[in-house]
Amino acid sequence: MRYAVISGGAGGLGRALSMQLQAGGWAVALLDLRTEGLEESATQLPLACDLTDRGSLTHALARVTEWSGGAVDLAIYNAGVTQIGAFDATDAASHRRVFEINYFAAVEMARALLAPVRAAKGTHLAISSVAGFSPLYHRTAYAASKHALEGFFSSLRSEERAHGVHVAIAAPSFVATNIGKPERGDDGIARPGSAGDGVDYMTPDQAAAEILRGLERRRDFIPVGRVARLAWRINRLSPRLFQKLMERNIGGR
Repeated sequence: MRYAVISGGAGGLGRALSMQLQAGGWAVALLDLRTEGLEESATQLPLACDLTDRGSLTHALARVTEWSGGAVDLAIYNAGVTQIGAFDATDAASHRRVFEINYFAAVEMARALLAPVRAAKGTHLAISSVAGFSPLYHRTAYAASKHALEGFFSSLRSEERAHGVHVAIAAPSFVATNIGKPERGDDGIARPGSAGDGVDYMTPDQAAAEILRGLERRRDFIPVGRVARLAWRINRLSPRLFQKLMERNIGGR
């Protein structure tokens, strides 16, 4: 039996990844703030956890390593939020909150899972975004947090290779995980996949299938979806052109 742990496991993409892994014979632990509707079984362990609370995270991951026998084959850092709005309409506290969830929670989760993933010679998989390698209109904090996430995990890759561990980054374009649930706080923080200004949305199942195919091929970087692949190529060739196209397609809405 191979064991995986997914943060944000109760949400659309997390659930899709879990279901596809379980269909392939994996056992999956799901970490999320709320796990109602997720049943524990021989191949599924739902754990309610506040990833930004060190005590809660430590307790949950101790339970995961006990359940998996001390080795974790795949750690997926999927939990996150977005923040939609102009920089001049947001404050420092909300910017830090985005980083606490999108970046620091993943870093602390990775720290706790270093030994279990090394024991399995497994894989760390960070779920980033097109905004992790390029700019995105009205998403300054979100894009910054995803850039930081990619910087951390791409650097960790060099350190963990000596332990037989693979570190991968997946960068989906717009995934329709919370369409129809546009609720956001006064600070602009909202559920991922809930924005109405996206382009060429993918379903969670489609995104999960592409991500897992990339993992099977041992890719270090996995752009997920047509828009992500095109964005990656254009941004590498001409960042200025990409910015203009992004502003025209997103900023003009």
